[in-house]
Amino acid sequence: MSKIKANFKCSSCGYNSFKWLGCCPTCNEWNCFVEEIVDSSQEKFIKSGKTKAVKLKFLDQIENRQINRINSGIIEWDRTLGGGILPGSFIILTGDPGIGKSTLLLQVANKISQNYKVLYFSSEESLQQIKNRATRLNIENNPNLLFSDQSDLESILLTGQEIKPDLLILDSIQNCHISNQNNIIPGSISSIKEIGFHLMKLAKESNIAICVTGHITKEGYIAGPKILEHIVDGVFYLQGEDRWNTRILRSVKNRFGTINEAGFFDMQENGLSEILNINQHLLQDNSYAPGSTLITSIEGSRPLILELQTLCIMSKFGIPQRVVTGLDPKRVVLVAAILEKYLHIKFSSQDIFFKLSGNFKIKDSSSDLGIALALLSSYFQKPLPIKSVAIGEISLTGQIKAANQITIRIQEAEKFGLEKIFISKNQQTQNTKKIIKFGSVYELLNLFPE
Repeated sequence: MSKIKANFKCSSCGYNSFKWLGCCPTCNEWNCFVEEIVDSSQEKFIKSGKTKAVKLKFLDQIENRQINRINSGIIEWDRTLGGGILPGSFIILTGDPGIGKSTLLLQVANKISQNYKVLYFSSEESLQQIKNRATRLNIENNPNLLFSDQSDLESILLTGQEIKPDLLILDSIQNCHISNQNNIIPGSISSIKEIGFHLMKLAKESNIAICVTGHITKEGYIAGPKILEHIVDGVFYLQGEDRWNTRILRSVKNRFGTINEAGFFDMQENGLSEILNINQHLLQDNSYAPGSTLITSIEGSRPLILELQTLCIMSKFGIPQRVVTGLDPKRVVLVAAILEKYLHIKFSSQDIFFKLSGNFKIKDSSSDLGIALALLSSYFQKPLPIKSVAIGEISLTGQIKAANQITIRIQEAEKFGLEKIFISKNQQTQNTKKIIKFGSVYELLNLFPE
């Protein structure tokens, strides 16, 4: 008989321990060890004697194949995935509960089934619930789109091998279970690892594109071991936005496309609709009050124009407050320190509050100039010129440095009728009336005459 024993594994890095530990010695995460049951018979490598050495090939012996991606016709989805789903790929879509993962996948499945065969397995909803959702989304019957509420992995694998669809969707991987392993709880680390391995094997061997949904932890990461992110070909997050019903589809990992790509959707009664012109959507409530400025940030292959709002007031406490949303707080503190050093403005005695429009979080260094102008505008209580945008980085010596990908940033700004574009003197661009160049932070004071 096989011996069953307990094992503890870190859910962050996969470190194994025979006993529970409060802190992982490898990744230093706390309270991350989860108990799993290990069958000792499965730990042994069985040598059958039938194993043969693999046949190796030279590069020129590998056959060239033209692979056409599976396009859904949903532009924001296809762009984020790098042009569509690649046949034989294994991807995962994750997000907060109720964010719209199942709705998006059902819409994608409906569009793709017009030209390809699609199987949709729901381990969370019954067939009646799926039909109710499909009716709400105005999805009609399609012979290429088949549904099942089966959650047994063996049945799903067997069905996929027999029908050989172009796309197999499993919603979700955490609720899927393995029938012949009663000692493994669905959703546990062992269960997710094994299910992920078998699904990856099905995708590669049968050339079936597989898309699964996954739950996330309270920290916002995929629930389960990190190894799941290594197994899949693509990891995509569906995130919400706090001011509108906007949903942002982000590419975190993509072996067949660019990362940090983003697609934008609007949640409506009949499902998710694309937002093809996101900057117009973001700028519709833009204000030109003191402390407000526009900056640009590159999301994947497209530039976004975002509103940055700042409030500076004299501190009434011993330690001034720094409340920053959407930006790196250290970057704001750094820019404020540079301005205080060279312009002799006492930002160290001011409470500083920053907010970036929408639910965006950027790390773009080209936002430095916008941060500086927003601080000065709020401090002097004078608005910046109407329809202006700031693009540039600030060095520790107070110099305005050039930003990358300046051409597409300027083109996007001109597209939306922005009349003044603040950039560095070192930036190589065509000089027009719209472009105003600065060499150092001293010159920024020219925008705020007394």
